[in-house]
Amino acid sequence: MGLHSLFYRLVSEFVGKSRAFIKIQEGCDFRCSYCIIPHVRGDARSYDMKLILEQISTLTQNGFGEFILTGTNIGSYGKKDKNTSLAKLLKEIFKLKGVRRVRLGSVEPVQIDDEFKELLSEPQMAKHLHIALQHTSKEMLRIMNRRNKVLDDLELFEYIASKGYAIGTDYIVGHPGESDILWSEAMENLHRFPLTHVHAFTYSKRDGTPSAQMKDIVRGDKAKIRYNELISIIEEKNINFRKNTNEPLSILIEQQKDGFYIGYDQFYNMIEVKSDTDLVGDWVEIKDYEILRGNNVAKF
Repeated sequence: MGLHSLFYRLVSEFVGKSRAFIKIQEGCDFRCSYCIIPHVRGDARSYDMKLILEQISTLTQNGFGEFILTGTNIGSYGKKDKNTSLAKLLKEIFKLKGVRRVRLGSVEPVQIDDEFKELLSEPQMAKHLHIALQHTSKEMLRIMNRRNKVLDDLELFEYIASKGYAIGTDYIVGHPGESDILWSEAMENLHRFPLTHVHAFTYSKRDGTPSAQMKDIVRGDKAKIRYNELISIIEEKNINFRKNTNEPLSILIEQQKDGFYIGYDQFYNMIEVKSDTDLVGDWVEIKDYEILRGNNVAKF
């Protein structure tokens, strides 16, 4: 099977000849009040494990070493098949020759079970997980019809962080019902979470969703202020995480831009590397680097 045919099956994107995005499922069984996706893409359904493994194996033979598993809700992988799960899929991927690192798209807190936790020490696991909180106010999670609970989330995040992981999340700002009191509570809780990255969004109305019918709308200017507050908190947490990192950075160089070679380390932090050698597509280990506000910088 050639790379061209692979592209039109499960491989949704290539980054050079080093990193590939592998779609493992489609759809979502969650019914969050703000989300239109289940109505558009349907319930969760998984791609066959054999096909996924076959395609990753073909890519490793063509020089790819890092794989990002993607989908609408990848934590639901195998949910309707009692013989498989995301954790079981990962175990099989780790057995494939040439797989150096596996990253995951967004997973839900309630989908991280004991079987998954056992994989956190596997060397091919990227030391970064993206776990969708969406909010850190108990009442806002109820309004959003979310399945996760703040205190359970905090316990989970602290456990994963104790294993040396960076943790990112999705967060919606300005959803209807987000009062000043609830926002204040949410930020107080957020400070307790060991987060390092965030995909933050200001709420956008989607016709046909329960949230679209809700009152107590948050003004756009207020939502923007809250968004900036959230981003500032996570940026500071990210810097502190990088300052406290005590292990060498394992980096896959993806491109050259403005005189630097650019890649991401195992914690999904960007680094700019100055080198006289062409590093694109190479794996490099960096021990000495400078920590800037937005990324790290090094010479190699």
